[in-house]
Amino acid sequence: MVEPQSSLLSVLRDHLKLTGTKEGCSTGYCGACTVLVDGEPVNACLFFAVDADHRSVTTIEGLSPERGELHPLQSAFIESGGLQCGFCTPGMIMSALGLLLAHPAPDEAAVREALAGNLCRCTGYQSIVAGVLEAAPKVRGADAAPARKRARSRA
Repeated sequence: MVEPQSSLLSVLRDHLKLTGTKEGCSTGYCGACTVLVDGEPVNACLFFAVDADHRSVTTIEGLSPERGELHPLQSAFIESGGLQCGFCTPGMIMSALGLLLAHPAPDEAAVREALAGNLCRCTGYQSIVAGVLEAAPKVRGADAAPARKRARSRA
């Protein structure tokens, strides 16, 4: 049970202790709080928690196929240098996953458009875009299918 005015972000972080989703601006501008609701990226700071009732919510914590393993997007961000301070990384990864679930083979322009609502002060975005493009074949491949299924069912 949550208060009707509670944001999904506050419920995830404060009540469920899922702190991978970051609070940045609290106005939906920075994208640090991006999670997937029914496979679609949303700003958790603007999304009422009660609207998530009976829906699938996926946070960065729900991506690992097995404990201690990384999702292909997480690995690609590391390999491409798509993270530095790491604050924006969970939101970037969740936005990228939303894109790859809807469009498994995006081009660079599509990746940039999908990430336009996520701000990063460290990387200059080129490495982030490269990481998403590098991960796309792995996410759509047979090895990532079980991870996608599990990621959608976890909160």
